[in-house]
Amino acid sequence: MPEPPPTLRTASPPAPATAGVYAELSALVALQYQARGFSLLPRQPVHSLLAGRHASRLRGRGLNFEEIRRYLPGDDIRQIDWKVTIRTRKTHSRVYTEERERSVFLLVDQRSSMFFGSVQNMKSVTAAEAAAIAAWRVVAQKDRVGALVFDDHGIEEIRPHRSRSGVMRILNAVLEKNHALNVAANAGMNPGMFNEVLRRCVNLARHDCLICIISDASGSDEESRRLLTRISQHNDVLFVFVHDPLECELPDAGPLIFADKSGQMEVNTSNKSLRRRYQETFAEHRAAGRKFLLHRETPVLPLTTAEGVAAQLRHQLGQRQPKP
Repeated sequence: MPEPPPTLRTASPPAPATAGVYAELSALVALQYQARGFSLLPRQPVHSLLAGRHASRLRGRGLNFEEIRRYLPGDDIRQIDWKVTIRTRKTHSRVYTEERERSVFLLVDQRSSMFFGSVQNMKSVTAAEAAAIAAWRVVAQKDRVGALVFDDHGIEEIRPHRSRSGVMRILNAVLEKNHALNVAANAGMNPGMFNEVLRRCVNLARHDCLICIISDASGSDEESRRLLTRISQHNDVLFVFVHDPLECELPDAGPLIFADKSGQMEVNTSNKSLRRRYQETFAEHRAAGRKFLLHRETPVLPLTTAEGVAAQLRHQLGQRQPKP
């Protein structure tokens, strides 16, 4: 029997991605209006996660010495150069100018290990939103922002710019790798890419940059520590640790099937001893990584996939919801 002729149909628009599974450009752009009420720089509120001794190396903008000149009415008396004043018998002031901009690099993880979530977002979406908020905030503060966006296969480099178009280039790079994630991609997991992006960062961030790493730290090892030590010698580092509640604690849900590229196994999550060991192992790994970072005076900002990113940032950085 001959096949019926094909029916002509108008092309229907693609269905929107499931909320929380993939990031969307419109949502990332809209986050610029929530990038308020906090700062990634020093002089934090007393309740800020970045306040205290472990944030002392977040330098912010510096001061460049310009010249020594005769004191003028209105000059800050704290800038009087007393040695020159005594020698010349005339009051002289030291003149400084503030550095106009600072380079911020966002290291945004979009590997297969980030394609996981059990509550509100995938970790990859939470990372994308955190990167968007950070980029919009940096540009609003008149600094330059660039990025290294990486997945299991490569690194997309966006040079620092102080413009909306620069932020859009970062967002598009994040979205390209975010939308390439899928369950089948887990077969190509590459933990070594974490160190690879740190090596690239060593070559790019030479001095006085702020490095903001947004990742679940999958694949970190002793080499990672060595590279982070090199980066932090001349730069500031902020680690945004993205995690999911299911990674922290197993639910009491009876027998469950867990799978990765090497195979699958059934686990009885109703076993209290198993759930306790699982929780303790995660806590130990997290504590070890945090101890190393804090020893390097690197603040750690945990972000969970179970809550909105902007609200978490404002809460942990010691600020309230800005008034509309």
